[in-house]
Amino acid sequence: MQRLIRACYAGAGGYSYAKKAGDVAREHGFDRVARLASNENPRPPSPAAIEAAAAALRETNRYPDERASALVEALRRYHGDYRFVTGAGMDGVIETVIRTVVEPGEKVAVSTPTFSFYGIAAAAQGARVVNVPRSVDFSVDPAAFIEASRGAKLAFLCTPNNPTGNSVPPEDVEAILEGMDGLLFLDNAYVDFADIDYRPLMRRYENLVIGRTMSKIFALAGLRVGYAFVPAWLEPFYQRAATPFALNSVSMAAAAGALGDTDRVRETLEHVREWRRRFIEEVPFRVYPSDANFVMIDVAPRTGDDTTERLAAKGVLVRSCTSFPGLGDHYIRVCIGEDWENIRFLGAMTEI
Repeated sequence: MQRLIRACYAGAGGYSYAKKAGDVAREHGFDRVARLASNENPRPPSPAAIEAAAAALRETNRYPDERASALVEALRRYHGDYRFVTGAGMDGVIETVIRTVVEPGEKVAVSTPTFSFYGIAAAAQGARVVNVPRSVDFSVDPAAFIEASRGAKLAFLCTPNNPTGNSVPPEDVEAILEGMDGLLFLDNAYVDFADIDYRPLMRRYENLVIGRTMSKIFALAGLRVGYAFVPAWLEPFYQRAATPFALNSVSMAAAAGALGDTDRVRETLEHVREWRRRFIEEVPFRVYPSDANFVMIDVAPRTGDDTTERLAAKGVLVRSCTSFPGLGDHYIRVCIGEDWENIRFLGAMTEI
């Protein structure tokens, strides 16, 4: 019966996951492993988020609000008077935007190397995916991106970029928006860790969607809450294409609670900035500058896979970047963890 499987799933494709911490701990005999592979927030969620989620549990016999009204109002209090849509994680928002605008066979452009799910989700919709390579220093050439995206219904640009960590200047994003004839999905999953703001572009451009997540600085990765700033014309069509009740009531309540705890956000940002600086200064390999809660490290002449295995043997879980399209085999990505995790990582890198 495997003949029934679609060609895009029949091969070795699909999203590449990091190793599980428990598996590494058992394999190498550690009580606990430094979990620095998945760009998670090492701190637990805000107490306000936990309290709101616990209260929402009492009403889970009812379907959640399909328009996420309370969460949208919380987002407006936090960001300002924009239009928002929600989804089950940023991934859910990405899938719904693709489903809303892309017909099978139509072109979708992706700036690479980057998060692989853009291409996976577009291919699942039957799109023709075109990868647009970044420059040698991983910057984006607006003119080259515009030219490669010509005729694309939708294009994806991640900034700060995963896994390279660098940001695209707002003026370059604006140049791309001016030159594009399709919709630009700007993935801002890590922008809370950067001194940069793309939100004003929403006031001036009708061909822009800005994707955001509650998984990173708000520490709600396990609840899968994504959202996006959208132009007014797109919102009703997104709602038609969205999976019914995709975002559950507990997740929505926790997200609304977390958005109100700005002190928690500030403390997390200070922690990330301090350790990001130390990683750049103390790791004995080339560390690329980063605006995110992770750094990318060139471990040449070793490979990313070899370095990942060596670090796992020392109780440190990081991500090899060999699965990222368009990136070489000698990079690893390391997120900022708890103090003890970061200290163990620095010691292990010195040892190898």
